[in-house]
Amino acid sequence: MAAASAVSQEILNPCLSIEGRRRLQGVLKVSGAKNSALVLMTAGLLTDELVELTNVPNLTDIESMGRILSALGVQVDHSGDTIALNASTLSSHEPPYELVNSLRASFFCIGSLLGRSGHARVPLPGGCRIGARPVIEHIRGLKALGAHVSVEHGIVTASVKGSSKRLKGSPIVLDCPSVGATETLLMAAVL
Repeated sequence: MAAASAVSQEILNPCLSIEGRRRLQGVLKVSGAKNSALVLMTAGLLTDELVELTNVPNLTDIESMGRILSALGVQVDHSGDTIALNASTLSSHEPPYELVNSLRASFFCIGSLLGRSGHARVPLPGGCRIGARPVIEHIRGLKALGAHVSVEHGIVTASVKGSSKRLKGSPIVLDCPSVGATETLLMAAVL
């Protein structure tokens, strides 16, 4: 019974204990996660209110997303590890190809723009090419929510017909599990 209890305890409380010659001391600052910050930045498109993100890592992808949002008319202030976004000045629903091409996460803009205004035109994403990660699940999900979606010449155009410009709730089952598609669909459906 003692062995079973020890195994159960390991499963319930996974811990790796390392004993060395010297005790470690000090302070460790854990940087924010790039992928979370990129999604949160695009979520900032959903509101006219000031959005402030802290503990944002200082990385090229973060700077690229800031340029994309600025091109859409968003006021972006990046100071240290803090980014302030004000999308009350949003003036475009089509991020420029030359900026989108450098960052795969730029495709998240389609969900926020569609959810906020009922239409978006976003070039197919570029950036990181780790494995095959097509955006078909994003497109299928947006269609399930009632969006009209077309892809022509590398541009994905999504719109909501009708006077309400709102998507409709719908059960969605992704054929291929995708964190990015889930994030896009949540942002599209939230308003």
